[in-house]
Amino acid sequence: MPKQSSLFPESNYAALFNGLKKRIRAAQVRAVVAVNQELIFLYWQIGQEILIRQQEEGWGTKVIERLAKDLKREFPDMKGFSRSNLMYMRSFAEAYPDEVIVQRGVGQLPWRHNIALLEKLKDPQERLWYAQQTLVNGWSRDILVMQIETKLFKRQGGAITNFERTLPSEQSDLSQQLLKDPYNFDFLSLQAASQERDLERGLLLHIRDFLMELGIGFAFLGSQYPIVVDDKEYRVDLLFYHTQLHCYVVIDLKMGEFEPEYSGKMNFYVEAVNRFLRKDLDNPTIGIILCRSKRRTVVEFALGSVQNPIGVATYMLREDLPPALKDSLPTAEQLEMEMEAAVLELEETQE
Repeated sequence: MPKQSSLFPESNYAALFNGLKKRIRAAQVRAVVAVNQELIFLYWQIGQEILIRQQEEGWGTKVIERLAKDLKREFPDMKGFSRSNLMYMRSFAEAYPDEVIVQRGVGQLPWRHNIALLEKLKDPQERLWYAQQTLVNGWSRDILVMQIETKLFKRQGGAITNFERTLPSEQSDLSQQLLKDPYNFDFLSLQAASQERDLERGLLLHIRDFLMELGIGFAFLGSQYPIVVDDKEYRVDLLFYHTQLHCYVVIDLKMGEFEPEYSGKMNFYVEAVNRFLRKDLDNPTIGIILCRSKRRTVVEFALGSVQNPIGVATYMLREDLPPALKDSLPTAEQLEMEMEAAVLELEETQE
């Protein structure tokens, strides 16, 4: 690799600067139709130019400082040409050398989202996964950061289930990926003596946060949902319908460690929902048991002979989180403000 140097030929610099001016002006015109995507792709192109010149001609970082001053002078009404932002553009181009990924994936995200992905994640696969999840779920930047810091990538699909044996393959794979382990209920703080009903009331009080953590597609139908079997009434803790899986989802809440008898009770609930609520076009009902802790072998044995699809996962409350992470998480009020600002954020650029 050529030696890094702060000296560079004026003719080469002039060619670079003039070329960037043309691209920026062309992007300004096209941005009327597609502001964000054009801007992100422009940032990627600028980053590519800087990266190539530094790699092939050995230019040092001083060229970025000069570019920042000259671009801001040439385009005083455009934001985003600070030295630090040009450095982000270089990192952006280095992280995504494939133009197709930029145009079809990360290029659809606001710039501040992309900066968060670059700062928080080193693994390319994780970055692309979080970018796709942000597009699907419409996450604001703060929510994206929260999902990264609570390691959603590793939690997704981590529940112990019998789906592979009890569901058709196409539904089994999707259902497995929709379940997390552990679930992050950082919006809840319960006393040591709290019971299942306290947990249920807390989740209902924060139903929007609960739905956000469950993920896209969950439609809430009711709590303590009554089902009558042989003239006796039974009540399901929480009942949902999943709009993507086209099936009912029964959730049973437990304050302690998973016990083998929980699977038999859930199997009964799932069977009852299938018999009395499920229609011809609905897929088989799924049961989810949420516990504070579990032992893998115990869960696997308990689900071994169960014929209905059931998953077992754990959850974290706010007091379970590391102090540094607990303090950094946004409050419910902050999340509400972030959701309301999500549309406006599409037009924001980095100073």
